[in-house]
Amino acid sequence: MASNRRPERVFRIGFVSASVFVHDINSETGSRSVRSVHVQRRYMDGNEAKYTSYFNLAELRQALRVLQLATEYVESCEAVVVDSDQPGGDLC
Repeated sequence: MASNRRPERVFRIGFVSASVFVHDINSETGSRSVRSVHVQRRYMDGNEAKYTSYFNLAELRQALRVLQLATEYVESCEAVVVDSDQPGGDLC
């Protein structure tokens, strides 16, 4: 990703990871946070670690699982309205 911002949460299985980034959006109705997910695979090119968004057959199952975990996390942050004044109200 072009951004230097750190992910809010990373889910990793093997060399495949899904990183969740949070972005604050301002509108006429107020501000809110939305999340986006970046999926990548790490590999070595000699001694240098590199990243790609291409997956072979063996890595597709890992990619699906980290996406499932990221989806559940984003849903818990965005789809549920939580009162942050109550215990357990600050989930993300």
